Amino acid sequence: MKNWLILLAGTGVLALLPLLGDNYLMRLATMVAMYVILAQSWNFIGGLAGYPSFATAGFFGLGAYTSAVLQGMGVPLFASWGAGGLAAVIFSALVGGAILHLRGHYFAIASLVTVEVLREIVNTTPDITGGGMGLNLPIMRMTVAEHATFFFYSMLAVAFACMACAIVVHKSKLGFALRCIQQNEDAANILGVNAYLYKTIGFGFSAVFAGIAGAIYASWVHYIEPPDVFDVLISVKPLVMVLLGGLGTIFGPVIGAFILLTFEEFVWRTFLTVHAAALGVIIVALVLFLPNGVLSLTREKLGLRRRAAGEKR
Repeated sequence: MKNWLILLAGTGVLALLPLLGDNYLMRLATMVAMYVILAQSWNFIGGLAGYPSFATAGFFGLGAYTSAVLQGMGVPLFASWGAGGLAAVIFSALVGGAILHLRGHYFAIASLVTVEVLREIVNTTPDITGGGMGLNLPIMRMTVAEHATFFFYSMLAVAFACMACAIVVHKSKLGFALRCIQQNEDAANILGVNAYLYKTIGFGFSAVFAGIAGAIYASWVHYIEPPDVFDVLISVKPLVMVLLGGLGTIFGPVIGAFILLTFEEFVWRTFLTVHAAALGVIIVALVLFLPNGVLSLTREKLGLRRRAAGEKR
């Protein structure tokens, strides 16, 4: 119940942001919501099951291009977004059958290869995807403020659904099975856990929300190209965000998303010419000094307080 209250309260506060009427703030809030989706999506397979996936960019880009192509054919906006998520899930099921038997860095490399394969497919099908020239999406007839508000609420709604799903999964048999796989997959199989099935489901959860986020992003920016939506950073950032917030936790990805976006904005403004290098140094330092995420500090403080209270008694 506590997790649901935190989720509802946090979403309610963010939902009030359009009242401020600041388009720059709305852009940042939309990016935070998108980062939360990507981080929590990665957390299903990487944080719970312990499989270091780099396929997030593939799911994101596939959702973006599926939605863009369908909109070009006249498919309604929301239907095309749903199709983007569906395409990502189907792709995850097909790819999962080929790479989920791998573990560790072998799985990581294989998942990264899937992103490059999708990028090349898009590049070599210009009649459908526009190839390297990219693809334009229909422009919605809205004012700048209406446009910002619409896509903020759209991304926030998906982020809410993703977080709600995470709460349910953490308390379910699926969450228990994924944690067992992370601890010792061979032992989990011996105990009767169908590791392959649960890994595939977890991989599917990591795909569907990332695919929908990609579809919304494509409509938001009106133009996509392979280097943009299949960018390797889209696969790396969710991993970093989860590590910053807390691996395998419910709200760790949210905290990590806020931290990463804050640092990105600060570095972009302060170190315009070397922002990528400066951001990399800051991220490495944070990961080294906070290997268990920010939530670990809160847990340690709570543990110390409980010990102190117990000693006083």
